[in-house]
Amino acid sequence: MPGRTVLKPLKPLVISGKEVAPLVEGGKGIAVSNGESSGAWAATGGVGTFSGVNADSYDENGKLIPVIYQGRTRRDRHEELLAYAIQGGIAQARIAHDMAGGEGRIHMNVLWEMAGAERVLDGVLTGARGLIHGVTCGAGMPYRIAEISADYGVYYYPIVSSARAFRALWKRAYHKFPQWLGGVVYEDPWRAGGHNGLSNSEDPQKPEDPRPRIVELRKMMNGLGLDHVPIVMAGGVWFLRDWEDWIEDPDIAPVAFQFGTRPLLTQESPISKEWKRRLLDLEEGDVYLNKYSPTGFYSSAVHNVFMNELKERSGRQIAFAEEPVGELSEEFQIGLRGRRIYLAPADRKRAEKWMSEDFTEGMRTPDSTVIFVTQEKSRQIRTDQSECMGCLSQCQFSNWAQNELGTTGRRPDPRSYCIQKTLQDIAHGETVDEQLMFAGHNAYKFREDPFYSNGFIPTVKELVDQLHTGN
Repeated sequence: MPGRTVLKPLKPLVISGKEVAPLVEGGKGIAVSNGESSGAWAATGGVGTFSGVNADSYDENGKLIPVIYQGRTRRDRHEELLAYAIQGGIAQARIAHDMAGGEGRIHMNVLWEMAGAERVLDGVLTGARGLIHGVTCGAGMPYRIAEISADYGVYYYPIVSSARAFRALWKRAYHKFPQWLGGVVYEDPWRAGGHNGLSNSEDPQKPEDPRPRIVELRKMMNGLGLDHVPIVMAGGVWFLRDWEDWIEDPDIAPVAFQFGTRPLLTQESPISKEWKRRLLDLEEGDVYLNKYSPTGFYSSAVHNVFMNELKERSGRQIAFAEEPVGELSEEFQIGLRGRRIYLAPADRKRAEKWMSEDFTEGMRTPDSTVIFVTQEKSRQIRTDQSECMGCLSQCQFSNWAQNELGTTGRRPDPRSYCIQKTLQDIAHGETVDEQLMFAGHNAYKFREDPFYSNGFIPTVKELVDQLHTGN
């Protein structure tokens, strides 16, 4: 499709030791950014990024190896999960390397709050030595990403949402390994898909202009002698024509642009046809920030059946006490054993109403509240909690923690969900409306952008060529 040229052409930048186009594929969780999508992106001369979060692996015949856990305990399953993750990361790195054909750069994306992040990085970078040029890492404060990357001669790219976050990382660890800092990814905490880096002082309902935040980051980086290190703008980037003033802006440049949502809708993208069709139907507002994730972070996902059930589940929530105290004076019985709790009079009426609507099971939360769900949902929640495989460093939903005790010490939270289960299910073909569907807030533009008219799904090369036009 023809389109007008960007007024300020995209000049190559040195990224991970090589001059490439400043166009970066954003890494997306379990099996969504894989070797094929990232290898195809790198082949166009940009930076392809595969997800190192429990990536898929294959047998000698190229058949997908199903993720099946045999361990009886969470810790046993945790060890199995890490083995799968390392095997999958190596497999995707090899695929990406072969598809890139020596062009562009290949990066691996990991989450610092995922299970065994350091062990997975060590395992994949050892098994795929020389095939990965950079590591991007967010979801937490990844202090050790610099040291690990430097040990393997690989560049590191911390994902931050403020200058303050990067300053903390630099002072504590990064100043020791400046030569391997390939770039700093600024991820807009209001507009990016997946997990978002909103701080407690920021209002999730009031998005801020990214430019002043980027300018602050660049000023601080320049003061540290990092004026040559690119900032990668991520979250909310769709048409480059909207960002052309940034390309040579001395208050921002050098700058690259990351695309996380748009690569979902390509021929090489591994997501299902149903998922791709759903993206073409999204309307503005269908993606929203929520705080149901078991990580404790805000995240951006499509408002579908899965998200609606979580919203309604939390809506059937009231405060309780084990013994009568103050307003919590009305006795009420929950569970099969008829356990007594005490509610406020008005809340007792609400609870009785919910129970009459078949939400008969009361499940206690860590915050001295109780939610009401159906018997079927209660069984599903308890099963998912008991089958936890320890996919996070700590999980609010199951109360798993990657420590000696194997627990956060808090009650499991039934208001959340098993993130590993739902992301595996949606990545491997389950009904998308009934699973967690991460997306950036601009995903509704698939429907409005004439490039995708009549359901057109481009190859990665066709998409990248279109990006160079500014459209």
